[in-house]
Amino acid sequence: MRLSIRHTTRYRFAQPVAHGIQRLRLTPKETQGQKILEWNMDFEGAYEQLSYDDQNFNHVTLVAVEEGTQEVVVSCNGMVHTEDNHGVIGHHAGHLPLWAFLGQTPLTKPGPKIKSMIAEVERSEDGMVGTLHNLSSVIRDHVAYETGKTIVTTTGEEAAVAGHGVCQDHAHIFIAAARSLDIPARYVSGYLMMNDRIDQEATHAWAEAFVQGLGWVGFDISNGISPDPRYVRVATGRDYTDAAPITGISFGSATEDLTVDLAVEQQMEEQQQQ
Repeated sequence: MRLSIRHTTRYRFAQPVAHGIQRLRLTPKETQGQKILEWNMDFEGAYEQLSYDDQNFNHVTLVAVEEGTQEVVVSCNGMVHTEDNHGVIGHHAGHLPLWAFLGQTPLTKPGPKIKSMIAEVERSEDGMVGTLHNLSSVIRDHVAYETGKTIVTTTGEEAAVAGHGVCQDHAHIFIAAARSLDIPARYVSGYLMMNDRIDQEATHAWAEAFVQGLGWVGFDISNGISPDPRYVRVATGRDYTDAAPITGISFGSATEDLTVDLAVEQQMEEQQQQ
């Protein structure tokens, strides 16, 4: 499947910025089943300083905010070819050893609620993948998908106790539970082509677990499936903090408003031939 992506992030500051640095993880990965055909990034109110691959093999672009600006616009557009590998990414890569994805982080540390959910998970006769799908189902049963109820600093346990959250929260709960079962797990941020619309207001998030004999396997807890060709992997990490699309610091002002415009659509065959 060939997917066309347009992603614009606009953030405004309450006062002119004296100095600011932003770390962008907005360039998709080249991984099994995913090839980047074209990717461009443009900036308004900022300029690129350098780019590098971090410890998770995420492509990171470091930009400096122009002095005195009150608005920064980051525009990305490109084309990605994806294949259906039933969510299987395969062997482990990156500078972090596999055991690093067994340790809990502040966002994934399980409490009584997550531990009670783990106890409900039925061990599948189909093996570990089936059991992890059962875990995904238990999470959806307990934590309804509702926007506007959580923020990026909400922990998995807090979302589990509240009983609502978004894809980020579902992923953190899944990761917490998997690690508690001695299964390496990681967070994934990326894009998802929706079947009912092109324009979206946010990127997507899911989780991956390392299964012996298969390697890394993806689980979209919010939708109850493993990723298919509609998914584009952008960044991975131990939790949201490692894979956040944009992080940074600024001096002289605080961010007042942030908006995201995102469109993901399949490029049809007749368009490819033009």
